[in-house]
Formats: sequence, C-alpha cells, structure tokens
Amino acid sequence: MQLSTDKMRAAKADGIGWITFNNPDRRNAISVEMRTALIEILENFSKDDEVRVVVMNGTGDKAFVSGADISQFEARSNSEEIKLEHARISERSHRALVGLEKPLVAMIHGYCLGAGMSTALAADFRIASDDAQFGIPAARLGLAYPLHSIKALVDVVGPVHAKEMLMTARRYTAAEAHDIGFLSRVVARAELEQTVREFAATMIDNAPLTLKASKVAIAELLKDESARDTARYSALAAACAASEDHAEGRRAFMEKRKPRFSGR
Repeated sequence: MQLSTDKMRAAKADGIGWITFNNPDRRNAISVEMRTALIEILENFSKDDEVRVVVMNGTGDKAFVSGADISQFEARSNSEEIKLEHARISERSHRALVGLEKPLVAMIHGYCLGAGMSTALAADFRIASDDAQFGIPAARLGLAYPLHSIKALVDVVGPVHAKEMLMTARRYTAAEAHDIGFLSRVVARAELEQTVREFAATMIDNAPLTLKASKVAIAELLKDESARDTARYSALAAACAASEDHAEGRRAFMEKRKPRFSGR
C-alpha cells in the first residue's frame, strides 16, 4: 500500500513509524488533503505490529507545522458544503491522532503555530529544538478553536496559561513552552533527531500491551469520572497479565537478560 503522498510522507524503520508534513513552500501548513493522508497513515501504523512508536516531524529548516493552509479558507468561506466537509475531515484526523494507541511523539523545530499546536497537543510527548516557536493566532484571525483543541491545551498547560496563549496570541519560545509544561524536552537543533530516536528506542524495547494500557489509562483518568471506561482498562490490564510478553518479562528478569517482547 502506497502511504506517502506529495505533501505527506510515511516511513517505517527500526520500530518507528515516521510521519512527515511535507509542504515546505508553506512552512508545512496543513491542507485538507494532508489531513486525509494523515488519517490513512495513522490507520496503517496502528495495525502494523512492527511499528512500536510513531514520530511526527516537518520537512525543511523552517517549521514543524506553521498552521492550517489558509489558501483553502476562501473556498471554505464561500460554500457551506465545503466548510462542513473540511470540518468532518479535520475531526476525523483529530480522532485518528488522539485515538492512536501507540506512543506518539512530536519532533518539533521552527514554527509550531495554530493547527501545528493542535497536532502537537495530540502527541504523548513533545520534544523541541531550542529554535522552535509556538503560538495560537486565532484571536488575530477572528476564529474560535474547536472545544476539543482548547480542552487539550488546558489539560496540558492549565487554564491560566491556556487563556494567555489564546487571548494574547503571542509567540512563545521553546524555553517558555517548556516552562508552562507544553514541551517534554528542549534540545539543541543539531541534537533533536538523535534525542527523539533515543527516546523512542526506550519505548520500542518495552512491552507493547503495557504501553497501550498505560496510554489508555491516562486518557481515561483525564475524563470526568462518570465518563471513564474503567471496564476497558480492566480488560487491557488483564490482557497484559495473561500475555506471552508478561511471561517473557519474568523469564528475562530471572535470566538477567533483555526481554524480547512480541506484543502478544
């Protein structure tokens, strides 16, 4: 199956599924077509047992993702049908990102603005170079972001910082974004890819079923208690306990060797 497109690249190597936003002429601004390709890539990576961790990055030196492709705004504003279709695709791509049950890492350099922030917020981990810039320009465009995007921001940085980001629309440095909890790590630009590869490797070596259970558990705990699917998490925990990987982990511990997990 051909996953890569002109503006979205997909690759698999050494347990990592790479998703690259490839629109450098527009600083990797996301178009509707890119969102559609992103959905297909995520679905493929989700089903591939060889992919243990997924990493998102951007082509070129300028940006991770600089926002939505505003060249499509005019067509959307002139047609209610196009507007609804674009909204459906945006919602599907959001669900595909947050619904991925494998570790998702955003490898960020340069501009991470608007839709780039929303995309990065869907990741479990955000690692950025010290040249990265962050911001949500909605207040300067007369837009209101989807409620799920704002909730994700509040969950990560808290309501006070979320209000400041949304209401001032100012740019944040990588250091500032780290200080408010948006970033997991900040490293020198030259060290970014190696840092992400090494970080991903620490998860690739771990039991996939446990990673999935951990990710689902935290997602459920972020919901209101009445909305939590505790039965689903209990089933995942039970599957871990009954898995071949659990037996392998015990054997490896007793034999003082590195475990070889299969995800079963």
